[in-house]
Amino acid sequence: MNRKKWFSIISAYSIIYTVTTLLNSVLYLANGIYEDPSGNWHELDRAMILLIGVVAFELCTELPVKPLALRYLIAYVPSQLIVFGYVWFCGLREELAGSAYRDIWINFTGLFIFLCMINTVLSIYKKKRRHAV
Repeated sequence: MNRKKWFSIISAYSIIYTVTTLLNSVLYLANGIYEDPSGNWHELDRAMILLIGVVAFELCTELPVKPLALRYLIAYVPSQLIVFGYVWFCGLREELAGSAYRDIWINFTGLFIFLCMINTVLSIYKKKRRHAV
């Protein structure tokens, strides 16, 4: 993997982590909660889950599989299973919320779909640009 790809992975990870952390904080504050009830573990868990998703997504963009939707599915299924495993291990550390698996599925899937949409648009743009030249 070249430097540009590593920079892309680190940038995507950092931006998404920052945005999700800020959004989480704003939502807590809007609901009158002034401290994260889960504390630092919650931040570390978010970082690990995001790392799993970003690495899986970046790896899937390198797969020589057509069509693009199949490539996304090949990355999504194992990464979602790894995330569920991570959540299960978190349950050994502390009691999970009753909706923990549903919440992580919604959040992880939503972010993954968002990344897929961005990547698809960029792929179409690059393809059109190559054909135009």
